[in-house]
Amino acid sequence: MKQVISLFGLAGSALALGLFTVLPVSADPMLVVDDDGAQCPGAGYVSIQAAVNAAAPNATIRVCPGTYDEQVIITKRLKLKGDNGAVVKPSPMAANTTSLSFGAAAIAAAILVMDTTNVTLEGLTVDGSGSGIVCGPNMIGIYYRNASGKVKDAAVRHMKSLPGGEGCQSGLGIFVQSGAGGTAKVEVENSSVHDYQKNGITGNGSGTELKAKGNVVTGIGPTTGAGQNGIQIGYGATGEIEDNKVMNHIWSPCVSVAACEWIATNILIYDSDDVKIAKNTAGKSQTGIYLQGNRGKVEGNHVFDTDIFDGLVLFGDDNKAENNTITHSDEAAIFLLGDGNKVTGNKINEAPIGVPAITFTNWPDNYIHTSDDDLWNIDRTQLQ
Repeated sequence: MKQVISLFGLAGSALALGLFTVLPVSADPMLVVDDDGAQCPGAGYVSIQAAVNAAAPNATIRVCPGTYDEQVIITKRLKLKGDNGAVVKPSPMAANTTSLSFGAAAIAAAILVMDTTNVTLEGLTVDGSGSGIVCGPNMIGIYYRNASGKVKDAAVRHMKSLPGGEGCQSGLGIFVQSGAGGTAKVEVENSSVHDYQKNGITGNGSGTELKAKGNVVTGIGPTTGAGQNGIQIGYGATGEIEDNKVMNHIWSPCVSVAACEWIATNILIYDSDDVKIAKNTAGKSQTGIYLQGNRGKVEGNHVFDTDIFDGLVLFGDDNKAENNTITHSDEAAIFLLGDGNKVTGNKINEAPIGVPAITFTNWPDNYIHTSDDDLWNIDRTQLQ
């Protein structure tokens, strides 16, 4: 098997009598942004960045419906809450930071959150269709750089190069990254990410924890450009990927096991340990779930329509693959390399091989349970 995977005083007598009246501390007023003043008359700001600059830490900024032609940088605790129809669409986009790895490559982020905590982005749409970028700098919709918080009920779309740059390894929907001793802890919930060039949701770096739950992440389908990944946790990051719908990642030059330089995956864990992948639906890709790490848990997922390769791949030790449903894999339903792994209770339909023989002969310490109740519709002469 060959697979190469291309984130703040009447004091006197009152005090003497002990008569205190404790007044509640009022919350900071909400700042309101409206690009043209039509939807929210009386709004104090016409740009998101102006409101961010003026806001005290922990303030809430309401973004009214409109198209905001700007790249936003946030370096303090804030909540940005977008009304329906609030779209951040910078035209064009320019580099505004650098990566914490990969040679400090230049990055153009539509919304950049850096060196802070507790930043919530809710209800915003981020659109990269006006970026003007052909290949570089790397275009990212929402970038948490050594920063923490939450992305909720958002939509990130069109993070890809103009014609001529399709093969560049850039174009990320949501990117969470730590480095230089920093940390990043971000939850991404109930959001839509689609029409990106490289990855939908990514968490990278040993100080990163990414929790992705309830999202819909959709690749562009067969492409000769960058090999896509739907949700990725890698390079020492950890986290949880739960209850997402991830599909449509196909690198079209990959036509067979023997002729495949790169593959596209729905969920990719790369050199990361203790990651939980549960209750996701992962369909139409060249590998449904690819886990390279240790002590991972892959539980209760539904993987279907895996072209060329395997539905579920586990590389590493002490991983668990339990109670998954794997339907229609061109290669094995579950490919396993490592020691101390447990594979049990999985339902398999339409795969030429359930678990390859290499699992049993080279790594005998794994526990593989493949009873008739676990395997459906497989030619038993091919079950190794």
